[in-house]
Amino acid sequence: METQTWQPLSKKLAWSGGSLSAGLTGQVVGAYVLLFYVDRAGLPLSYFNIAMIIWAIWNAINDPLFGYLSDRTKTRWGRRIPYILFLSLPYAISFAFVWCIPGAAAGNPLLLFLYLVGILFVYDTLFTVVVLNWTALYPEMYPSLRERAQVGAIRQVFGLVGTGVGLAVAPMLFGTVGWFKMGLIFAAVTAVGMYVSLLGSRERPETHGGEAVPLLPALKFTFLNRSFLTFVMVSFFAQLCFGVMLAVMPLYAQYVLGTSDAQLSLLWAAVFGAALLMFFFWPAVIRKLAPRRSVMLATVLFALGLVPFLFIGTLRSALIAMPFLGLGLAGLLMLIDILISDVIDEDQLRTGTRREGMYFGVNGFVIRLSIAVQNLVISVILASAGFIEGQAGGVQPAAVIPALRVLMTWVPWVALALALVAAYLHKLDGPRLEEVKRRLGELQKTQA
Repeated sequence: METQTWQPLSKKLAWSGGSLSAGLTGQVVGAYVLLFYVDRAGLPLSYFNIAMIIWAIWNAINDPLFGYLSDRTKTRWGRRIPYILFLSLPYAISFAFVWCIPGAAAGNPLLLFLYLVGILFVYDTLFTVVVLNWTALYPEMYPSLRERAQVGAIRQVFGLVGTGVGLAVAPMLFGTVGWFKMGLIFAAVTAVGMYVSLLGSRERPETHGGEAVPLLPALKFTFLNRSFLTFVMVSFFAQLCFGVMLAVMPLYAQYVLGTSDAQLSLLWAAVFGAALLMFFFWPAVIRKLAPRRSVMLATVLFALGLVPFLFIGTLRSALIAMPFLGLGLAGLLMLIDILISDVIDEDQLRTGTRREGMYFGVNGFVIRLSIAVQNLVISVILASAGFIEGQAGGVQPAAVIPALRVLMTWVPWVALALALVAAYLHKLDGPRLEEVKRRLGELQKTQA
């Protein structure tokens, strides 16, 4: 029998506000850092790719490390909440400076490269600490599938609003007030969202039973957990698909569709507006099919939604095609958190302690690894097509258009096919998952 919490809706809404901040900053950086530093500032693709690899290496360290530290933190305010309280403002400020290039670095590829590496180091460290601790509250506060599906939908609505606002409004802002002022406006929204989330945040000490696991055994337990390995492969390939699509879309819109910055906003609004509506559809599907089969369905639907991008060439056709991406996108976004929460529940039965921080940290590392792979793939394909940096929407070689079509379709299809295989192999489902929920409820009653 599942543990029920039935937190008031107002608290669920408040906590979910943090998703707006995470979605806004994370997706704006993912979608526009390539455009800003390569197409607008003229950073060579080779330098950009090296910067992304360095960023990924740092994330290989910081995500699991900060997750481990979070699990072992003990204060009068709890394990997770102090990090959100004290570091949300620095996190927001660092995001703004991603879009502010010092005068000395402008036109100097080496200094521009060093600045990109440095500011991403600061921003992503703060993003990891704040968002990881905020996310780690989710499986602890909402133990039942019903609440996880409900709050997952609410959270993803906020996240999608943040993502949609960021992606759709950013071109209008950097096209009118400039990139840095855009960053400052979004930084203010980010800080407000994280502090509002504290109004709905609480920790459940009764779930914290058991001795903390040392770092090396904690990593060993995590990577030997078969349920986590299949989950993390789903997460890796889904994030790789999202990341490639988000990073390539601004270039695809400029060079394939011939759109302006303002028209790019319409494309983002179409896909994320449709996904927003689909969040009211997926909770019922998840309760009917269970998480594993639901994620397989969402993967197939998302792959089908990419088909038109093989041949469309106008803004009108793109506006018709974009909403179909929203159906599968909404399901995948919602189900990733539900799947990892089930893995964390199973792990508590094995280790005797809750390790949300470690699991979300390792998953965060995998997401950042996917970013490195995504940028490597994008850089190699664009370079082979003869993409010219610093054109800002100008003329590109003819080979760039088919290269962008490949990046918008074939690369995501390969990633989604591998995600589908991993989901099929994920066995934490059906009677096994029900037994985990029953035994976990009994364990937590003895620890209360």
